Amino acid sequence: MFVGIDVAKAELVLAVRPSGESWTVANDDAGVRAVVQELVTRGPSLIVVEATGGYEIACVAACAAAELPVVVVNPRQVRDFAKATGQLAKTDRIDAGVLAMFADRIRPTLRPLPDPDTRALEALLTRRRQLGEMLQAERNRLSQALGRGQRPVTKSLRKHIAYLERELTIADTDLGEAIRQSPVWREQDELLQSVPGIGPTVARTLLAELPELGHLDRRAIAKLVGVAPMNRDSGTWRGRRTIHGGRASVRAVVYMAALVAARRNVVIRSFYQRLLAAGKSKKLALVACMRKLLTILNTMLRTHTRWNPEFTTTA
Repeated sequence: MFVGIDVAKAELVLAVRPSGESWTVANDDAGVRAVVQELVTRGPSLIVVEATGGYEIACVAACAAAELPVVVVNPRQVRDFAKATGQLAKTDRIDAGVLAMFADRIRPTLRPLPDPDTRALEALLTRRRQLGEMLQAERNRLSQALGRGQRPVTKSLRKHIAYLERELTIADTDLGEAIRQSPVWREQDELLQSVPGIGPTVARTLLAELPELGHLDRRAIAKLVGVAPMNRDSGTWRGRRTIHGGRASVRAVVYMAALVAARRNVVIRSFYQRLLAAGKSKKLALVACMRKLLTILNTMLRTHTRWNPEFTTTA
C-alpha cells in the first residue's frame, strides 16, 4: 500500500493506492495525530510528502516518530512525473493521488530526517537570506529615489535599511552561535573554511542545506547540487552538455565560492587557467571549477581532512 499526502497550510489531503481512497484532515495537532494513528493501523509500504516550505514538517516528524516509512520529495520532480503520465490538472486531491502513484511507481529511497539542530540552522539561514533580499531591494529603491520630492521617501528607506542591517548582523550572530554550540558542526565549519574561497556564509549554507556533503560519492553530490553535465543525445545527434536542476540555493553559493577560488585558490586557479588554455569558455570552465571545488569539499568532510593544496593537487 502506498500513500500520498498533499500538504497545505490548513489541511492535509491523503490518497491511497491501490484502493483509491482519499480523505482530508486539518493540518493541526489533532489532524496529524489522526493521520498517524490511521497509517499505523494500515501499515503502508511507503508514504510520500512534498516539501511545501515547512508546512509538512509536523506531519513528517510525527510519521517518522511513529516509525512509518515516510520520505519528502522535490515538488518539481513530482510535477514532472504528473505531466509524464498525462495528468495536467491540479487540485489538492489530484496532487495527493499523484503522490501516491509516484510512491508506487518510482519508489523514492528513504532517507533519515534532519535532526532538530539541523532544521533550526536551516531556519536561521532562511531568515538570513530573506533579510538579505529585503536589504538589497531597499537599497535598489534608495538608488532610484531622486529629486526634491523624494526626501521623505529616502528618509524612510534609510531608516529601514539601518534596521535591516542590524537584523542581518543579529542573524549572522545567531548562525555563528548555532555552529559553535555543536562540536560536529564546529569541526565541519572549520574544515570547510580552511579552503581558500570558502567563507562563513558558504560554509553555513552547505552545512544546513546540503547535509549529504561528505556522505555521497563525487558524482552523486554533483548531481544533487546541479553541477553535473546532463546528456542531450538523440540517435546520431549529440547535443551540448548542460547543467540543470539541483539545489539552486546551494549552487548559488558554490558559484560565488568558485569565482573567488578561481583567483585565490592555487588548485582551482591552475585548473581554471588550464581549461581556458585548452579553449574552453569561461562559463564552462567556471562550472567545472564549481564541480571540482564541491568534490574537494566532499572528500574533506568524508575523511575529516583540512585543506592541503599539495595533497589535493597530488590526489
